[in-house]
Amino acid sequence: MYKNKMTQVNSPKAKKIPHRITQHGEERVDEYYWMRDENWQQVLEDPSVLSEDIREHLEAENKHFDAHHADFEKMNDLVAEEILARIKQDDESVHLPDGEWSYFSKYEEGQDYPVFYREHAKGGGAEVLYDGPQEKKKSGSNFFSIGEVSHSPDHKLLAYSLDDKGSEYYTIRVRQAGFDEDRDEVIENCNEDFVWSADSKCIFYVEREAARSKRVKCHVVGTDPKEDKIVFENDDDTMFLGVGKSASSKYIFIELRKSNMTEIWYLSGNAGPADEPKCIAPRRTDHKYSVIHHGDYFYIKTDKDGAENYQIMRVLTENPSEENWQGYVPHRADTEIASMAAMKDYMVRLEKTRALPQIIIDDYKGNVRALPFEAEAYSVGLSMGYEYDSQLFYVSYQTPAQPSLVYEVNAKTLEKRIVKKQIIPYGHNPEDYVVKRLFIEARDGVEVPITLLYHACVEPDGSAPLFLYGYGSYGISIPASYSNNIMPMVDRGVVYAVAHIRGGADMGQNWYKAGKLDRKKTTFNDFIDAAEALTDMGYGRKGDVVICGRSAGGMLVGACVNERPDLFGGVVAGVPFVDVLNTISDPSLPLTPPEWVEWGNPIESRAYYDYISGYCPYTNIQEGVKYPPILALAGLTDYRVTYWEPAKWIAKLRDKATGGPFILKTEMDSGHGGSAGRLERIKEASIDYAFALHRFDKMGYDLRIRPKTAAG
Repeated sequence: MYKNKMTQVNSPKAKKIPHRITQHGEERVDEYYWMRDENWQQVLEDPSVLSEDIREHLEAENKHFDAHHADFEKMNDLVAEEILARIKQDDESVHLPDGEWSYFSKYEEGQDYPVFYREHAKGGGAEVLYDGPQEKKKSGSNFFSIGEVSHSPDHKLLAYSLDDKGSEYYTIRVRQAGFDEDRDEVIENCNEDFVWSADSKCIFYVEREAARSKRVKCHVVGTDPKEDKIVFENDDDTMFLGVGKSASSKYIFIELRKSNMTEIWYLSGNAGPADEPKCIAPRRTDHKYSVIHHGDYFYIKTDKDGAENYQIMRVLTENPSEENWQGYVPHRADTEIASMAAMKDYMVRLEKTRALPQIIIDDYKGNVRALPFEAEAYSVGLSMGYEYDSQLFYVSYQTPAQPSLVYEVNAKTLEKRIVKKQIIPYGHNPEDYVVKRLFIEARDGVEVPITLLYHACVEPDGSAPLFLYGYGSYGISIPASYSNNIMPMVDRGVVYAVAHIRGGADMGQNWYKAGKLDRKKTTFNDFIDAAEALTDMGYGRKGDVVICGRSAGGMLVGACVNERPDLFGGVVAGVPFVDVLNTISDPSLPLTPPEWVEWGNPIESRAYYDYISGYCPYTNIQEGVKYPPILALAGLTDYRVTYWEPAKWIAKLRDKATGGPFILKTEMDSGHGGSAGRLERIKEASIDYAFALHRFDKMGYDLRIRPKTAAG
């Protein structure tokens, strides 16, 4: 049985320098504003320029974390070992055909990064295209993220993108396929994604500036990137810019988007730097759409005319303006069209009803069939491979208890063939676990779905601890999927729950809209109501629930612990968006302008200023009130949630609240997603769950391993 060391630790005491901010005639004082480096943009690109006083404070916080970590380091090691033991270290991806070649990747034992290969249909063995471990070694960087590795359509060249700082500024390089030496052309300060032109002569990519996606450029292979021509410039910092291409390879798409608006432009698949894109439908507020191509038509998923959960329309490619769009798949109030993909003879759609997905195959002639799945809660993913003229596509299927199965599906016959199983090396029996989908009644009478996973020997009588995860923003759905990372908790009798709260889109776009802007507090209410309802049903006990969220989910748990500190026994907040009022009031920050459509603009609107002030976690810490222990995790080069947000939050919690401890760990060499290496990610993820188990142990729960495992 795991035992605590009960280490006594002195917490860092952050200095206070009053910084006065006046907004809408109201003054607020931020005593920890100094933690934001004056040259924060340079810090994102080069962490070594961080001001010395800030670095000293973050390093003191990391030493404070280390001291507390000593209390649960043994558990942390066990959790990491158990997660690692569940991973097939020499894992290999599905081999995807593309003409005479097939492409795949493979991890070697003990390696963080994959090796990318191809094989010729005539045989001759696998040919290395990009060796991740060797490239990491050559880079000499502590952080190393492989973005995209993409072969040219003629199979002669390979392009790849890399981020070596964690700031999400990627560099694109080109090499001859089958060789490990890069060409001289190096394209810097890019988004992760890029596309080849159909004739393999050009690469279209998005250039970044001040951590924002600013322009699409065309690089002619073999020329100096300094000569790359601008194809499209983003004139609106509130919108994100991306580039992609149709499955048919006949079109390149340029997309501007934010959560309530889209604008898509298109080019010929063989376009070059002199070509000018054409717009499909100009941007307008409250109109979102996406486009695929088939034959003479663009097929458009759109929410126009009140189609909140989307309809599909189509239009001839020769004149795709909106007045020519015609209905194809009508809107349904109970079903969201989540995505669509084109093949030569079929359209494949992912649809969602009552928080469960389904795959729909459509032959463009009015014949529609569904691919059946049976489980109380499950997740499916859709991949089309490289070949447009094919009847085969790929579906991944999993449940919280069932590791992933990848099926090759024949669109014509609906025959399924398993082409990859997620192997758990020391064994895993899904029958040892219980998966439930519950609907609890929120305080306003709305039913909120919750997914539960627990060991079959656990009884809902309050004797087992509850770990509750949530997100609830940006219309992001949380799938009912399998995760190796949570199994060490579940194997110790923990009930793992995911609350599919409003603000996400688990129940459709109306679900999303019901938890944003001036209805954001609904997200927090749903989460608190979920914790209350679950404990009332015997899943955990009030006061002992450990809650977890990342990014906007960190804001969720921060707001909820302010509201109900008595309900929770521990909080894990990964890269938490907790300084909402200050961040959303600062248009110089990279993500602030696009965020106004999600949270409201407190600069222009007094109403939104007051509303955000009412739930901002940093603003609303209750003075003198006992809070549960809180672990916050940050990344120094994180431009999405800047490092100073969790740093300020933890400092203020120590100053204002009682209880705790309040612990901060900052990764000094990574950003929003933490480490990019798969084994390093395990070490980082294991901290969250070891902290939770440490809390449950101190509460007196029985944490003996239930099933027979490698660790038990």
